[in-house]
Amino acid sequence: MELNWSTFLLEILNFLILLWILKRFLYQPVLDTIANRQAGIEQTLANAQTIKTDAEALQSQYESRLKQWNEERDTARETLRREMAEERERQMLNLQEALAQEKEKARVIDEKERFDTLRKYQEASLELGARFTARLLTHLAGQDLEIRLFDLALRQLDTLPVDRLNAIRMACEETPEEAEVATAFPLKPAHRQQLAEKLSSLLDMPVNCHFVEDSELLAGLCITLGPWVFHANLQAELKSFAESAHEPN
Repeated sequence: MELNWSTFLLEILNFLILLWILKRFLYQPVLDTIANRQAGIEQTLANAQTIKTDAEALQSQYESRLKQWNEERDTARETLRREMAEERERQMLNLQEALAQEKEKARVIDEKERFDTLRKYQEASLELGARFTARLLTHLAGQDLEIRLFDLALRQLDTLPVDRLNAIRMACEETPEEAEVATAFPLKPAHRQQLAEKLSSLLDMPVNCHFVEDSELLAGLCITLGPWVFHANLQAELKSFAESAHEPN
């Protein structure tokens, strides 16, 4: 076989042209498509990595927030438990204080009731004692007792304070009055004169006395001079004795 160089060269030229055409219109588009696909895949992988990073950050933030919530919940629960314990203790203290007050109130009421009952018994006893003493003294009263009470009255007049005497003197000067002297038994003229002189001497002014008899005095005398009343008799003593039961301790 004889080699035809022209044909061979043309075949080579055709082959090169074919290669160029294939590279130009087939291989290069395929390479571009593959490159585009690879770029897309790399972009997708980059986006996925970004999403993964964001997801991990969100997960870390969620876990951190969840931990914070748990801590806040535990703190709130502990605070609530402590406040409930404090409130329960406060309520118990208030209850104990209220019970103590009620107990003290009941004790005071009970003590007052017992005191009132005892006071009533004391008042009744004193009143009975006063009536019994008055009945007894009614039989014992006489001129001898009257004279002793008269002497006692004179001694008591000597012990009157100066300010009391000055007040009586001023009252008598403003509205002059005679002294009324009530006695259970008639006074002797000498005793009447002695009493008038005693009053005049004490008040440093003349005092006229009007004498009356009052059997309810039992024994002794009662002097009334203006607003001033002087008792030295058994009736006043018994009355004071009976009224002492009504005086506050």
